[in-house]
Amino acid sequence: MRKLFTLLALGALVVSCGEKKEEKKDGFEMNRTKKEEIKATETSGGVPVDMDNKGVGPITSVEFGDEIDADLAAAGEEKFQAICTACHMAEQRMIGPALKGVYERRSPEWVMNMILNPDGMLKEDPIAKALLKEYNNAIMLNQNLTEDEARSVAEYLRTL
Repeated sequence: MRKLFTLLALGALVVSCGEKKEEKKDGFEMNRTKKEEIKATETSGGVPVDMDNKGVGPITSVEFGDEIDADLAAAGEEKFQAICTACHMAEQRMIGPALKGVYERRSPEWVMNMILNPDGMLKEDPIAKALLKEYNNAIMLNQNLTEDEARSVAEYLRTL
């Protein structure tokens, strides 16, 4: 009896571990197609680079000098260290994007408008909306900076 039970168990094991045949139902087939995405020059995360976009907010024009204003950049670094480093680093992605080379991806006006008016940018600007999605809906808080303080932070970002 014991041999018979062992033989049946071994037979069941062989049958259950055997090769499965894939049965295809006639008349039903599901093929998914990917939606075609808008192709633009993209950052590593898929957010388009648009240097013509000035964003939504009070800044319509920013002129950088040929040389970096060291005093202004130092003031901007101090402000950046105090309020921005909780979410941003120069070369590492954190809660927010890495900011090194930001002016290769965004216009100075866009950057300053994002600093000064993050709520409006997240509601109306397509790039800000895409970044919000990419960073798991982590919104940038309004730090209530003045235009002069934002300009100093913008100058500091040039040094990164």
